[in-house]
This record gives sequence, C-alpha cells and structure tokens, in this order.
Amino acid sequence: KNEKSTFSVLFYLKKDKMKKNGLVPIHARITINGKQTQFNTKLEVFETNWKSGRAIGKSMEIQRLNSMLDDIKANIRSHFHNQLMRDSYVTPESVKNALLGKEEEANTIISFFTQHNDQYKKKVGAGEATPKTYSRYELTKLRLTEYMKDEYRVSDMPIRQINKVFIENFYLYIIKNHDCSPNTAMKFIQRFRTVVNFAQGTGLITADPFANYKLKFEYIERGYLDKDEISRICNKNFASKRLEQVRDIFIFSCYTGLSYVDICELTSNDIRLAFDDNLWIIKKRHKTKVTSNIRLLDIPKAILNKYEGKLKNGQLLPVISNQKMNDYLKEIAIVCGIDKNVTFHLARHTFATTITLANGVPIESVSKMLGHTDIRTTQIYAKVIDTKLSNDMELLAQNLKNPLTISMVARLYWLMVAAFLWSFSVSLMASFRIFS
Repeated sequence: KNEKSTFSVLFYLKKDKMKKNGLVPIHARITINGKQTQFNTKLEVFETNWKSGRAIGKSMEIQRLNSMLDDIKANIRSHFHNQLMRDSYVTPESVKNALLGKEEEANTIISFFTQHNDQYKKKVGAGEATPKTYSRYELTKLRLTEYMKDEYRVSDMPIRQINKVFIENFYLYIIKNHDCSPNTAMKFIQRFRTVVNFAQGTGLITADPFANYKLKFEYIERGYLDKDEISRICNKNFASKRLEQVRDIFIFSCYTGLSYVDICELTSNDIRLAFDDNLWIIKKRHKTKVTSNIRLLDIPKAILNKYEGKLKNGQLLPVISNQKMNDYLKEIAIVCGIDKNVTFHLARHTFATTITLANGVPIESVSKMLGHTDIRTTQIYAKVIDTKLSNDMELLAQNLKNPLTISMVARLYWLMVAAFLWSFSVSLMASFRIFS
C-alpha cells in the first residue's frame, strides 16, 4: 500500500472550544489504517482565517502559524516512519505519544505490569482468578523493580529495551539473590512473559522480546506414598485429635485426588448418586473450572460418615489452614516412620499413582478424575510404579510361556500362509485362462 492509503495528518478547528476573543484551538487528527487519534496543537486562529486545514492570509502571523503546522506535520511523519522501521507496525496513539514525549512514560515495563495486575485484581474480585496468583504477579513486579535498580540503576525501563540478555540476566538474578530453584525462577520469567503478551495486546508495542527465548523447566521427580506408607498412616492411633483429623483429610485426598482448596469448598451438593447406583463426587475444580468426576470409594466414604453432622457451616471435613495442615503432616510422617517430604499436595500425587494407575485405571480416566484440561498434565503426576511394571511384565512372561498361546500363534501363522497360497493359485489359474 502507498503512504496516502495508510497514513494521514489533518488539522481542524475545535469550534466548540472557541474563546471569548474569537480564537479557536487547532487540533490535529492522525489516521493510520482507518484508526484515528486527536490532540490539541496548542495553536489558535480566527475562524475567518482558516480554510481546508490551513491558515489563510498574508500577514506574518499567518505565515508563522502555517510554518508551525508544517513542523508538527513533519514531526508526526518522522515518528511514524521511525516506529514503522523499528516495530514494523504503528498505531496513531503510539505516534501521538512519541510526539508529545509520552512514549517512554506510557510504554515502560512497570507501567504495563501495573496495568496487567490491576486488571487481574478485578478478575480476582469477580471470582475468575485467585488472590494467590495475583500476589505472585505483584511479587514478580517487585523483583523486576529490584533487578533494574541493582543492575541498571533505574526503577523502570522502556519495554522495547527488553531483549534475550535482559531476560536471561533477570532469571539468574532471581536464582542468585532470592535462593530460588531454577524452576521457581523460571516461573517468574513465565509471569513476565504473560505481562509482555498483555502489553502486545494493547497495540502499543509489537516487537516480541521473548521471540528468541525459550522457557525451560527441569523435570522434577514427583513424590508419592506407596501402599505400605498409606497403611501406616491409616492404622496409626494418634494421641492428638488434631493429628487424627489432619490424617483423615489427607487420606480422603489420597483416595479422591482432590486438592486442598477443592476439599475446603466440598459440599453435600457435590456428592451425587449416579446412574450406576454409586456415590460420586462431581464438582468443578477451583483452579481450572474443569469438572472432576470421582467415584467415592469405601475409605473416603467412611471418613465423611465419621464427621457427618458434627461440623458447622455445612462443612464435610474439619479443614484447617494449608500451612497448619502441612506442619501437622510433617509430624505425622515422623511418627509413622516415613522419610519423605509429606505435604498435602502429595496426596494428589498418591491418588494418581498408587491408588489409580498402579491398579490398572487408564490414564484418560485418571485425567478426568483429577480435572485436568490436558492429559500431559496428568502424565506429570501419574508414573508407572515398580510394582505395576513388575506385574505387567510377569503377565507378559506367563503369556509367552503358555503353550496354548504359542500354538494359537503358530496356527494363525499357517492359516495366513495357506490363505496367501490359495490367493496366489487363483491368480495363477486366472492368468492361464486369459492367455489360453
């Protein structure tokens, strides 16, 4: 396209703002690909001295006014071409901001972070996001501010100055100065990228500083409890009532796969009698809003019966804070002789491995019960544990040793050979008939 079809500048009078002395403000309108923005040039003229976007008359004052309008137009054109060369895309707003000296102020890292976080806070208020995730975005903004002060001696920077080196150094800064694991540091980078994507969505920036940067997370072996460890916790008599309650909630999660927040929100309305005459937990996960469908097995059913009618506000289980829960679970692990970092989330891992996958439940069903949106997420939790692998291989070994199986395979082989020979003979006979 030529320049006229994509870019234009028009000067016009803002007649509704005429002053008492008869002078009218001159405004400018920038149009790029059909999109417009306006601003006040701070210049004025009498309406009788204006025609078709120019001041008319032969006085020195009129000539000076037209000269200033020409300078404004030339500056707008210059900013347009500079941004087009730099970003390959321009908006009327970005050209206006550059002309008025607002470009750097409007397009900084922290200003975009603030806009994003303010919008995210509204989502929290509407129940579409969690306060915990919001606090993590706020922490990322704080860490970025600290990083820029320490490394660049500034509190903010234009977002277009972000490049691969800036991102990589921020990642290393988090690891070095805040005692974070590589994966935790990479989560900061991931949230940073989300905000950059938000900035691109405003149309004020177009270049992607993350285009040549790939997020890399190290594989972490997820922990879980085996059958013996689950049994030890189940059968342990605790002197403290609080430890007993925490044990019950933890085991309930081991047999349902529900996360801490989903157990907190669990109500009697989430437990329904299904078409198979069994009780099922059918509820949307707090985190993903995806519905989980979980058959209520005997053990979690017994735990619910234990507390039925004994709690206030419709609670089904005596849930306490997640932090306190994890403190008590560490105590339970010690008492039960379990040398693992037992946290409440470990129950969800245990459900995916020891309770379901190890007992032959297909991974697709496990994914549905866990309420995952992507089966690849389930694959992180659900590992084929040694016992199941051993049992599967033993079954294979028995099948291969079974003479009946070998006989059936041999019979099938010879049937296939006979079918081939019959087909070949028919074709051969047909060929003789054609040539005879």
